[in-house]
Amino acid sequence: MKGILQRGSKKGVELTWTLGKVIFPVTLIVTILQYTPVLPWVMEKLEPLMGWIGLSGEAAVPLVLGNFLNLYAGIAAIISFEFTVKEVFIMAVMMSFSHNLIIESTVAKKVGVSWWIVVGVRLGLAFFSAALINLFWKG
Repeated sequence: MKGILQRGSKKGVELTWTLGKVIFPVTLIVTILQYTPVLPWVMEKLEPLMGWIGLSGEAAVPLVLGNFLNLYAGIAAIISFEFTVKEVFIMAVMMSFSHNLIIESTVAKKVGVSWWIVVGVRLGLAFFSAALINLFWKG
């Protein structure tokens, strides 16, 4: 029993260290970008893609926060803007597929799954579902 606890504790600390090396820089970068003209520029550049899936350019902010930080940051950003019910539904479905991309993909890599496959499948499902919702639901 003591050996199991020691091995489990060691693996837990290793995983915490691995995730911390990802979480801290991402949080720092996004926080800094919030105080620069970069986010408005990103929203402007992403507006054509967002329109294709039924979202405004402002929807890039909650999606980026939800995908790179965590689901709760994305939800908090959603309530910071005035989105339609359809936009909120599309973002909720997208983030259900692709939240915490970096963290969860890092965990998947640790257990032997290709990082690129995990990210590709999750983002593919997010955008495919958003396109379907936009196509078939008028809001």
